[in-house]
Amino acid sequence: MTAWLDKVSAFVWGPYCLIPLLLLTGLYLTVLLRGLQFRQLGPALHQALIVRTESGARGDISHFAALMTAMAATVGTGNIVGVATAIALGGPGALFWMWVTGLVGMATKYSEALLSVKYRVTNERGEQAGGPMYYLSEGIRWKPLGRTLGWLFALFTACAAFGIGNMVQSNSVADAIGGAFGIPAWVSGAVIALGVAAVTLGGIRAIGGFTSLFVPAMIVIYMGACTIVLAFNFSAIPAAFALVFTDAFTGSSAAGGFLGATIAQAMRYGVARGIFSNESGLGSAGIAAASAQTREPVRQALVSMTQTFIDTLVVCTFTGIAIIASGAWTSGANGAALTQLAFGSAMPGPVGPAVVAICLALFAFSTIVGWSHYGSRGIEYILGVRAILPYRILFVLAAFAGSVYTLDFVWLLSDVMNGLMALPNLVGLLLLSGVVAVETRSYFARGQSPMR
Repeated sequence: MTAWLDKVSAFVWGPYCLIPLLLLTGLYLTVLLRGLQFRQLGPALHQALIVRTESGARGDISHFAALMTAMAATVGTGNIVGVATAIALGGPGALFWMWVTGLVGMATKYSEALLSVKYRVTNERGEQAGGPMYYLSEGIRWKPLGRTLGWLFALFTACAAFGIGNMVQSNSVADAIGGAFGIPAWVSGAVIALGVAAVTLGGIRAIGGFTSLFVPAMIVIYMGACTIVLAFNFSAIPAAFALVFTDAFTGSSAAGGFLGATIAQAMRYGVARGIFSNESGLGSAGIAAASAQTREPVRQALVSMTQTFIDTLVVCTFTGIAIIASGAWTSGANGAALTQLAFGSAMPGPVGPAVVAICLALFAFSTIVGWSHYGSRGIEYILGVRAILPYRILFVLAAFAGSVYTLDFVWLLSDVMNGLMALPNLVGLLLLSGVVAVETRSYFARGQSPMR
């Protein structure tokens, strides 16, 4: 089964299936929307960060809380481990292709959020429920196709949440904390499980309240630590950016322990890790966007697209430039060890590795919290609201189990499930792209502003 899943994962995430489909969908939506992510980025960031609600609007949490819930799920191990792996395997040029993925992915994220708010429904608890499963089933005119795609997306989401959104993350936390401080895995697992239970069992309002405080704090802490590394290697920053651009189109020569990389490797690993980090095209962030208090689908969509910008164009850039400017990328190290090496160049003794371990733990925990909401909405769509509490309890138990067991099979299964989530969602985005364009034109034709 593991060997079979490995082959399926290699195909789904290979160069002939999901990666080109994700990129081309993002590029198509960028052209269709006339580069909206570039034209409206400033106003969108303003709306996202002023933390307001629209009085009298449907929804359960503020624009900001919806954004932070989605950010909780995306700003995770990919921003530390994923960036380091991309550079270790594809060279500095991989960071350029991560930026490309993020820029076109903003249009994809915008479209997902717009459709999620437009087609959201009020569930039995009086909460707003939405996401790809709803816009697939309600938006696609041929109902048998739409309902089938919606059901499949919900199923894959509910399953993927246990893997990439839970057990893999708790395992990463236990490894990082155990390696840095010698704390047994079962102790870390128990703390994680209790923390997840305290936050997620209260539903979307409790999750939104928690992420609104926790996510900005963890991002500031991590970027502050990256700034120390960059300040220590300040003179090397211009050369690091130059290397990113030149190596993206020429490949990277062997240097130190780094074996060298071609243009194809830089593109492959940059695109793959960029998608892993910002999740544009998976459809997951639309589930959080649907809970926002708003009358205008476009307004929340503008807020939601800033998630990809912050995740990939800001946080990943800080990690990547710190690794390149410090010279750690030529060491031959990979993954979290590479990021720890970069931090260690500017911080004395064990401080650098410990800071990376702590930030990795914070990022992974926030991912578990965010994905608990996604998985809950998936199971709700299939089995109804009564299934939410049992699902969340099982989710908490899985968080503990993930910290103490090896997860090669879970990694593969969740990788496949993530890919399978994206496929029906991308079909829906392409079929409903006309709706996205009409809603967007109507919003701006009425003189609306994301700041109103």
